[in-house]
Amino acid sequence: MINGIWLAMIVIGFVFAAVNGRMDEFTAAVFDGAKSGVTVSFGLISVLVFWMGMMRVAEDAGLLRKIARLLGPVVGFLFPDVPKGHPAIGYILSNMSANLLGLGNAATPMGIKAMQELQTLNPDKETATPAMCTLLALNTASITLIPATLIAIRLNYGSAEPAGIVGTTLAATAVATLAAIAADRLFRRLTLLRRPPKPPAIRPGDSARGGPALPHSSMKG
Repeated sequence: MINGIWLAMIVIGFVFAAVNGRMDEFTAAVFDGAKSGVTVSFGLISVLVFWMGMMRVAEDAGLLRKIARLLGPVVGFLFPDVPKGHPAIGYILSNMSANLLGLGNAATPMGIKAMQELQTLNPDKETATPAMCTLLALNTASITLIPATLIAIRLNYGSAEPAGIVGTTLAATAVATLAAIAADRLFRRLTLLRRPPKPPAIRPGDSARGGPALPHSSMKG
């Protein structure tokens, strides 16, 4: 779907440029965009490598385990339908820890592994479970303490104060996370209300209509 959207945008831009006689500007924009993409990518590599290294140091020092221990009760509240000790819990904690440090590229593989583990608990493989929806919402709107990727982009484009967005990013992601949790709780309750009630179990002595079987009286002639 995404590839189709990008292809349509490229084709439409090419057609409009050809119709309006602006192919030179179109070609220049394509090459300038490719050049900017490569420049930004190289600028991000150094910062991401630095923060990935810092994350590895924090993991070896036990910082991530402490963060995971602090987030444990929160994960238990947000994912009540995931059994304690399930492998998905560990991947969810790693995903949330990486997002807290602004390492979205490191959080994505952990999120994918968490989804795969949650799929093992899914009775209907074609429908996402509430836990999957919760993880997707939290991964999208996660509280970020250090927006490392955005700082790297601002630094690469010559910002006078690349880290000046830390406070606003923290506030924005906090509000987004609270909104995501509120929406998740709401839809969980609506799902429970819409779920049809389970039929009562028929005991061996009950009749086919669901009521208790009546004793037969003997007939005397």
